[in-house]
Amino acid sequence: MDYFNLLQWPAMVINILSVWLLTYQSRHKRHAGFLCSLLSNGLWILWGWHVQAFAVIGLQVALATLNVRGVRKTE
Repeated sequence: MDYFNLLQWPAMVINILSVWLLTYQSRHKRHAGFLCSLLSNGLWILWGWHVQAFAVIGLQVALATLNVRGVRKTE
């Protein structure tokens, strides 16, 4: 069994959790959402590299960049 393929499941769950947290009014919870989103981006990049899904890697790099921009704008 290829265990690297299992990375997509925690990446998906963490991504959903991050979006959930980003909807809160609390600054602390939104910040946790941004951090979860960055973790999810990292997991998707690892998975994408393993399966050579370069479009997924490009998307995740772009989303991570937007997440960093979002953290800066909320501070």
